[in-house]
Amino acid sequence: MLKKNTAFFPIFLGMFCLGIAQETKIYTHDKKDYQDALALYNNEQYQAAQTIFAKVKNNTADLETKANSAYYEANAAVRLNQYGADRLMEDFVEKYPTSTKRNSAFADVAEYYFETGKYPYALKWYKKVDQSALSRNEMDKFNFNYGYSLFSSKKPKDAERYLSKVTNSPVYASQAKYYLGYISYQQDDYETANERFDEITDQEVLEDKLSYYQADMNFKLGKFEEAIALAKKQLPKSNRKEVSELNKIIGEGYFNLGQYANAIPYLEEYKGKRGKWSNTDYYLLGYCYYKQGDFANAIQQFNKIIGGTNSVSQNAYYHLAECYLNLEKKPEALNAFRNASQMDFSPEIQKDAYLNYARLSYEIGNAYEPVPQVISNYLELYPNDAHTKEMQELLVDSYISSKNFRGAMELLEKNRGFASKATYQKVAFYLGTELFIDGDYGAAAETFDKSLGSAEDALYEARASYWKAESLYLLNRFDDALSSYIQFKQNPSAKLTEEYKDMDYNLGYAYFKLKDYGNTISSFNAYANSSPSDTQKLYDAYLRLGDSYFVTSKYWPAIETYNKALALTGPQKDYAAYHKALSYGFIGRGNTKIEELNSFVERYPKSTLKDDALFELGNTYITSGQEQKGLQSYNRLINEYRGSSLVPQAMMRQGLVHYNANRNDQALGKFKSVVRDYPNTQEAVQAVATAKLIYVDMGRVDEYAAWVENLDFVEVTDSELDNATFESANKQNLEGKKDAAIKGYEKYVKQFPNGLHAAQANFNLAQLYFAKGEKEKALPYYVFVADKGGSEYGEQALTRVCEIYIGEKDYDKALPYLERLESVANIQQNRTFAQSNLMKGYYGQKNYPKTLEYADKVLANGTIDNRIKSDAQIMIARSAMATGDEAKAESAYKDVLKIASGATAAEALYYDAYFKNKSGDHETSNTAVQKLAKDYAAYKEWGGKGLIIMAKNFYALDDAYQATYILDSVIANFAQFPEIVTEAKGELAIIKAKEAQSNSSINTDGN
Repeated sequence: MLKKNTAFFPIFLGMFCLGIAQETKIYTHDKKDYQDALALYNNEQYQAAQTIFAKVKNNTADLETKANSAYYEANAAVRLNQYGADRLMEDFVEKYPTSTKRNSAFADVAEYYFETGKYPYALKWYKKVDQSALSRNEMDKFNFNYGYSLFSSKKPKDAERYLSKVTNSPVYASQAKYYLGYISYQQDDYETANERFDEITDQEVLEDKLSYYQADMNFKLGKFEEAIALAKKQLPKSNRKEVSELNKIIGEGYFNLGQYANAIPYLEEYKGKRGKWSNTDYYLLGYCYYKQGDFANAIQQFNKIIGGTNSVSQNAYYHLAECYLNLEKKPEALNAFRNASQMDFSPEIQKDAYLNYARLSYEIGNAYEPVPQVISNYLELYPNDAHTKEMQELLVDSYISSKNFRGAMELLEKNRGFASKATYQKVAFYLGTELFIDGDYGAAAETFDKSLGSAEDALYEARASYWKAESLYLLNRFDDALSSYIQFKQNPSAKLTEEYKDMDYNLGYAYFKLKDYGNTISSFNAYANSSPSDTQKLYDAYLRLGDSYFVTSKYWPAIETYNKALALTGPQKDYAAYHKALSYGFIGRGNTKIEELNSFVERYPKSTLKDDALFELGNTYITSGQEQKGLQSYNRLINEYRGSSLVPQAMMRQGLVHYNANRNDQALGKFKSVVRDYPNTQEAVQAVATAKLIYVDMGRVDEYAAWVENLDFVEVTDSELDNATFESANKQNLEGKKDAAIKGYEKYVKQFPNGLHAAQANFNLAQLYFAKGEKEKALPYYVFVADKGGSEYGEQALTRVCEIYIGEKDYDKALPYLERLESVANIQQNRTFAQSNLMKGYYGQKNYPKTLEYADKVLANGTIDNRIKSDAQIMIARSAMATGDEAKAESAYKDVLKIASGATAAEALYYDAYFKNKSGDHETSNTAVQKLAKDYAAYKEWGGKGLIIMAKNFYALDDAYQATYILDSVIANFAQFPEIVTEAKGELAIIKAKEAQSNSSINTDGN
């Protein structure tokens, strides 16, 4: 703003002083002090003059001299800025109302304050001036000074009234017009401002800064070329702040003229308001770069526009998305298109942004909302759009690509026109495989049937047949499974599938379950002769082939086949070695059998079959007449395997050996030990019956009666009723009359809780309830069998108890049974089941050392499938994270990622992104998050956590827009995960606080 030019302002004081100097002619010598004071005053020696004037005022009798002295004393006080100066001047006016200097006093003080820039003080005194007493020249000066003081005191309306009075003054006209023009400029009345500025003729005023305001006004009036010319003219004469504003005028002028290349250097020179740019400033420069095809620099400007909610922001985000697309940054483009589509300032931009957002969601995935929902929303918003068919096809494919096959199936069953039969066939197939993986084999089989019902693609037809067979097999529907396996094998396209290589292996198992051992042997031989690459399956095939020979009494082929298995690497070599030994016994090679069994006991000291081997060794020694060695083998079994179901049998055999050798007392001792230690077993009943024979032979029947009287574990006298009740229930079960069988077994266990058949009755009853899905009813019966021990059903009952407790997520109750199952399981699958769930149970209890111990046990089993492997590796990773060992966790999650699926894979991908972010590898970290969004969109919690990682990555990559937009979206879309939202809010507050230091449009009051 112009300052007042003192060259235009003759000072009242000079006039007044001249008049005073003339007074000296009439003063007498007696007034010498007054004359001296006046001389000092005129020489601006106000302090000295003031002292003398005060003395004269108090001593003189001349009224005029007294009045003049009071006047000059007060004036000196004003000029000396003394406290109370105003009061002195007011006293003068009050005491000397008739003084000729009264009006001069008001004007003189006002002028003094005006000259010293104290305009509010000047106004106070100008108001007191009697304007009628002023000459014309004095009046012009008064009007200008008074008007300017009002202008400087921010009273433009009042200022206009006084400045307008001197627009024709030869002295003040130019300056008055300037300030009047400036007032109009401030009031956005550019036409009037221009008129007033155009009337200025004074060159000094014109060359000061008038061009700046004229440039700005022309810009605001849309006269961009004139604005540019004026601004360029003014640039060399302006200060730093004005230079910044002039560059903005020139840059925006070129922008509005479409001369984007010319605009860039000027826009770059703009320094912002108080050092900060606004979102609009960033948009203008970004758009210029965008129009030049300089997408990288355009992005650097557009992505500083944070939290915009106006048409400028919508435009910016749309063009930002286009820039990202041009640089193949599709995840970033998706966010920007989404943001633009959420604003309705321009419906055309909104629609196009939504279309691109939907397309990109389909192409790369979407962590904010399900891709099918995005496309469905587009179809609802724009039902008659030219892109409807494209969107319908993408909708179906989006369900498939996001692995939401259930949603795809629901959509297609309601809208079959959205896709071809071939697409329906594939959707049904993939949904079937998903249900299969989830263990819902019944629903899986039904869904594979749907796929087969729309068979257009022969390859998928073949695969559906195969997996239908697998589902039926796991439902124990072996006849139906066999039919589907055969249907698969007969499909000409079957040989093109990955599944075909295991076809004979699976057929072999189906025949094996149906006890069709002839076809079992043919199928497993066919598989073995196909040179399979999977040596573990080949090893397993040899085991089942050996078993088939064994069960059909083809012992030499069985031995040869078991030898083939033993030549390979496998987890159940003890099983093959044991059955090989048994086979020698059946071909009359007793000594070889003994050698093989002894070798087995030494070679496999930790085998679950060692107790069987010792029992069989004892039997073989006894059969071959080596009684002492036989008894020793039984003793070894009894001492080393107290929990084995074979122990009571071994004790019974020992008792019978003693009985047959007429060692009756030793025999009785063994039988009584069986009754005492295993009262709930068939062996105990047999022991009582055999002991009775001994007592009768020895003539000690009374002793027998007294002994039996104290036995409450079996109702010996009711044995016929016991057997009859059990057989009745069992007959119903065998005939498939399940409900009648349940009633019969319940009657039996109630009537004979410790009956001869208690274990089998409880087990069968549990199995019937379990098959009906009534697991809670099955549980107590399984527990009975599991707790009883020593039963052939014990291991399976233990497994079921564990399975039910785990299904209820009650690991506290499951753990003791799992520990027992691990220790007694003869079947490797059951032991693996126990170990993998012990691992999970201990993790749930935060017992990380035990978790890691069992994870290592699980991974030591080379035959487990990938799902169990990934479970073990995830437990290792989680335990490592929980204990702060991130290096171990990172390694474990890498292993998980190689084989995992579903939620486990989503978790592993999140941590892949997490560790890459920590190492500063932000680009590849974002790639991991994007894969998480695309392939595992169903696991929203991991998706939300991944988005926060992505936001951190973008901010580290200097993309504040992406970072803040992602965090805003997390806050808006993940309310069901409060911890994620809290973390997002914290990160957002940090970023906004930093960005607000350079962007005036950012609001940091809240998120």
